[in-house]
Amino acid sequence: MFYEEKNEKDLRKELFQNPGSAYRGAPFWAWNTKLNKDALVAQVHQFKEMGFGGFHIHCRVGLDTEYLGEEFFDCVKACEEEAKKEGLFCYLYDEDRWPSGSAGGIVTRDSQYRTRFLVFSPVGYVEEEEGSYMAAAKAVRSQNRKHLAYYFVQLDPEGYLESYECLDRLPEDKENVWEAFLEVSGDTPWFNNQAYVNTLDPRAVRKFLDVTHERYYQELGADFGTEIKSIFTDEPQTTHKGMLTTPFDKVQILTAYTDDFDTTFRGKYGYSLLEHLPEVFYEKAGGDDYQVRYHYQTHVMERFSEAFGDQIGEWCKEHGIHLTGHMLNEWTLHSQTLAIGECMRPMKEFGIPGVDMLCDRREYSTLKQAVSVARQENREGVMCEIYGVTGWGFDFRNHKLAGDWQAALGVTFRVPHLTWVSMEGEAKRDYPACIGRHSPWYQRYGLIEDHFARLNTALTRGHALVRVGVIHPIESYWMYWGNKEQTALRRQELEEGFERLIQWLLFGLIDFDFISEALLSEEEEDVTREGFPMGEMSYQTVLVPECSTLRSSTLKRLEAFAEKGGRVIFLGAAPEFEDAKRSDRAGKLAAKTELLPFSRARILEALERERDVDIDVFPMDGVDPTRMKHKEEGNRASNLIYQLRQDGENRWLFISHVNKPVNEHITWTERWKIRIRGVFSPVWYDTMTGKIQSVHADYQEGWTLIEHFASQHGSLLLKLLPGRVDEIPAEQEGSKRSGTNQTGTGEGGRLPNLESKACRLLPEPKSYHLLEENCLLLDQAEYRFDGGAWQEKEEILRIDNLFREALGYPLRMEALAQPWVNQDEEKPQHVLTLRCQVRSEISLPEVSFCMEHPENAKIVWNGATIPYQDAGYYVDESIRKCRLPGLEKGVNELVVSIPFGRKTNVEWMYLCGAFGSRATGREGIITPLPERILYGDFTRQDLAFYGGSIDYVTEVETDEGELFLEISHYRGALMDIALDGEEKGALFLAPYRKSLGHVSRGTHEIRIRLYGNRINSFGAVHNANAAETWYGPNLWRTEGNKWSYEYQLSEMGILTAPVWWIEKENG
Repeated sequence: MFYEEKNEKDLRKELFQNPGSAYRGAPFWAWNTKLNKDALVAQVHQFKEMGFGGFHIHCRVGLDTEYLGEEFFDCVKACEEEAKKEGLFCYLYDEDRWPSGSAGGIVTRDSQYRTRFLVFSPVGYVEEEEGSYMAAAKAVRSQNRKHLAYYFVQLDPEGYLESYECLDRLPEDKENVWEAFLEVSGDTPWFNNQAYVNTLDPRAVRKFLDVTHERYYQELGADFGTEIKSIFTDEPQTTHKGMLTTPFDKVQILTAYTDDFDTTFRGKYGYSLLEHLPEVFYEKAGGDDYQVRYHYQTHVMERFSEAFGDQIGEWCKEHGIHLTGHMLNEWTLHSQTLAIGECMRPMKEFGIPGVDMLCDRREYSTLKQAVSVARQENREGVMCEIYGVTGWGFDFRNHKLAGDWQAALGVTFRVPHLTWVSMEGEAKRDYPACIGRHSPWYQRYGLIEDHFARLNTALTRGHALVRVGVIHPIESYWMYWGNKEQTALRRQELEEGFERLIQWLLFGLIDFDFISEALLSEEEEDVTREGFPMGEMSYQTVLVPECSTLRSSTLKRLEAFAEKGGRVIFLGAAPEFEDAKRSDRAGKLAAKTELLPFSRARILEALERERDVDIDVFPMDGVDPTRMKHKEEGNRASNLIYQLRQDGENRWLFISHVNKPVNEHITWTERWKIRIRGVFSPVWYDTMTGKIQSVHADYQEGWTLIEHFASQHGSLLLKLLPGRVDEIPAEQEGSKRSGTNQTGTGEGGRLPNLESKACRLLPEPKSYHLLEENCLLLDQAEYRFDGGAWQEKEEILRIDNLFREALGYPLRMEALAQPWVNQDEEKPQHVLTLRCQVRSEISLPEVSFCMEHPENAKIVWNGATIPYQDAGYYVDESIRKCRLPGLEKGVNELVVSIPFGRKTNVEWMYLCGAFGSRATGREGIITPLPERILYGDFTRQDLAFYGGSIDYVTEVETDEGELFLEISHYRGALMDIALDGEEKGALFLAPYRKSLGHVSRGTHEIRIRLYGNRINSFGAVHNANAAETWYGPNLWRTEGNKWSYEYQLSEMGILTAPVWWIEKENG
């Protein structure tokens, strides 16, 4: 069991306030270097320090210890033992990098287990050479092929399929003749010079289980189900399905297939796919029959689900652990069809269904699909791989907001992406930020983890209350997976309707579940249950959203539901196809039930009887009246979603914001008027502080009314006890009932009204303190190869590419094989020399020079060779320091010669010391340390590349009373406030106000610690595309107008003067 306490009669106060490890996140722990057991064991403690409940051992780019080898498992077992001692969980991950299935290429060394695909090719087609390799299972071409059939294909003048013939032999006249052949994947460096696994073949997946899961069970099986709760599978997929651009194109199409596909297809549908293959790719005139294409898509999805998700899920159940993880391409109808068919059916046997949420996107469909499966299959929770690809600048307020809305949709198990073992080489660009010790804020992350752990203690109890089911329209999308010219508009229409309906329901505060037709077809109908049963759930109303086709099994269930008085609502139009063949069966059912226009207003009106929660929002202080004068106040919330759960006789309600404020610095507070169907006594569970407090409620016509004040990063967890407030003893919850109807803003229920206060600007800091040394980034240099002529200054990662191209080495920006695969590689045979001209406005007796593997380099400073003597490290142990004597005022010359081979990492370098740094164009200049740091961007105050934290210290003269502080404009992870040397806690959420407690009349010192990040020292400082949201490795290597040699630095610091005010007891 994942959550042991969820079946206790009530949520204990002690558990809520101090949740155990099971309720806490467990980040990906990137094993990305040569493993050192002692260092790994030492790092285990950081997870506990950060408030995590454990870690996922995740092999990533840079692993230099044999995957699944003896030394590897020595490290795994040592970390698992240390986790046990610390009360943490060790979670497993099933692959070297991703996607899951090849076991780092071990499985696919045997070609019978490699992925294969069908190629539909015009006879005589001249194939082009492959481009660069991608980190995915897209088809990799080879000459390992097997002929399947020839086809004569005749199109009409409009491009519709007029006729076709499957041929045994190639005719003499090759005009309009196509060949189908099976092709086995070629080698690719991403799979360590092997290939991806055949996820349509249960034998291949069984081999993956034997190599990976059985080995883990052999080594750690005694702790399965106790200390080891789950194993994570990442982005399994099929060969991506291609399509033509126009029907007249004469190009190859690649699509998912395997050796016995036609045999199992024939067994399922009674005819040969190969004999009808052109119908998969071309549109038939008349558009009355899409069955061949539909059956093909269905069969791919079924075979993938059975071979991968079902087989591995069953193995996990038999061995006492949960299968978790996520599919590839979960978001859209298009992306799902491309890579796997659909997301819900393959997760049926997942113990903890999961999703991946990258770039801080709002993929409502992705979560709704996984959560629906979890609810229907009665799973304990839902996993999200969260925060990936968000960059160094992603701060605490966004960590909370991103997690909140996902929790409201049903996520209970957070897997933050990611923390690194090392920053060596390419690892430092492996989708930062590092949620771990490489970030200066890591020791404060418990603020985030405590909040979500407390939330999970409530939201893992009982079951979700959901009255509406929605038939998932993915199978209608499959019908139109044809050439773009003839099908794209219909697919876009389905896609847009899919996304609109999700948002209309969620933001209309009507919770719902998706119903997968594939899963529904496997359900045994239970006529004794009320509603529309789907697994453990039952729905009062079922929506059919502009589908083109429904399965006959789905129509049978809908007809039976309607016959017994159930409510079926067709939206837009009734489907005109049954099992992808034209039929009036759905139309007849729609005539007997309800058919509504595809309109937000009409749909929400029709679902009003299913409503359990409604919220009106009234913007308050901070709102620009010129923006609001044309907007009606008190409308239904447009940026809130909720989850309602039944827990015995009680209920839990969680409400969250979803989207970021337009301007994170300038926000407003809101008054929520919450209506809940039924009569309840509400208790506020403050997840940020652990406090529990009963709150006031009013009642009206069978509804409970609650008023709440919130910020734009706010969320609310309420326990709802049956009965009126005046009927429930306050002592029942062990807390004093509040007499106010303000349930809080993170400041104990107080919401200062700034308009009525005498606010003053906080004086400029009288002093500041850097919590680590400042640095100068050395990322551009003159260079030469093997003692040749000096070349003009260039950015160092680009120099690395130039040298690799000249030598025929693979570029590090491509999909390289892991270092562990190439243990016998020869020593470097070449030398790369870099020359940096370091301009300084000051002289210093010494500075520190920082680079990777300086022990292998020759370092010359101002003409003198510097013997390497280790002086510690900068940020990561791989970036070593050595002392350089005598920084001179003027120009200093640094020359570094690096032995160069295939495995050499040529990386940016740094100078560190007691100096300032200024960025002017493409030049970094050493300056004196600033005498003062004022409010404003400190990168413009001679701390251009500083990546650490900073203390601002100032003083204020106050009257006696309660001192409040507001800091609304800042760039950094979060702030800690101290008054007269006493810590007062963190500040990072809107409205950015904090009570510092009662003060006496006189002078008081305020220290504000702003926690920085590494965006200007390790970030993509040459990326000129500010709109880019994909913070992947190649953002450091942009090209064209997306590249800038001039530094593109990010704001850092307290950007405007904070304000303060005093509140006296008499107001």
